[in-house]
Amino acid sequence: MSVSATTKHIIKVNHIAPQVQLIGQQQTPVIVIDSFAEDIAQLIAIAVNDSTFRQDKGSYYPGCRTSLPKQYVIEVLNALYKLIYDVYRIPASLRLKPQQYVYSLIDKQPETLAPLQCLPHFDATNPHYFAILHYLNDAPHGNTGFFRHNLTDLERITAENIEDYFTKVQPFLDSKTQTPASYFVASDEHYSLYHQIEYRPNRLVIYPGNLLHSTIVNPQTDIDANPSSGRLTTNIFINFQ
Repeated sequence: MSVSATTKHIIKVNHIAPQVQLIGQQQTPVIVIDSFAEDIAQLIAIAVNDSTFRQDKGSYYPGCRTSLPKQYVIEVLNALYKLIYDVYRIPASLRLKPQQYVYSLIDKQPETLAPLQCLPHFDATNPHYFAILHYLNDAPHGNTGFFRHNLTDLERITAENIEDYFTKVQPFLDSKTQTPASYFVASDEHYSLYHQIEYRPNRLVIYPGNLLHSTIVNPQTDIDANPSSGRLTTNIFINFQ
């Protein structure tokens, strides 16, 4: 499935030594790769010099985004697709199809969040949909947290359980309109924070998009639209069809 590179490399991928963490009651594999690239300075510089960051109105992401260089996406996917096929036992008949590839920066103040932005979220219900997340700027920045919905015991939202999940979560969602908006960063009576992936520069994380998850936002360090200092990440979303 290798895709040919056509321009100068943006990153050079190091020898990959993945950690596969089995998380939650379902023991879902999450892949963590430290020191993914030899050097991420150029990748960061491209973001710093990009004037096209805009609010992502196509999702509930609480910040601004801009497109990633296609060459970087090619380099990442060429380095990772075999690993993803193997770890997640993707049927050989399915082919990888990129869905979205963006730089991301959180910039919404807590009081401006919509109710759905105050809950853990999922990206898609498709079992073969994955997020590839690359942390870029220097720490400290918020970790990525994974949550279980206590009432249903759900960690992953699927086509089979999504209706029941939203039925059960609706009263809590309705109550959010009556209370001050805030980022969801810790366990409460509705959700349990059962696992975190620590933010480390040049760490890359791969996880199924149907996992309930959220950035553990620290308002002092993470709400920042400046790509030089904010919680700058690359996000590649892929599906196998």
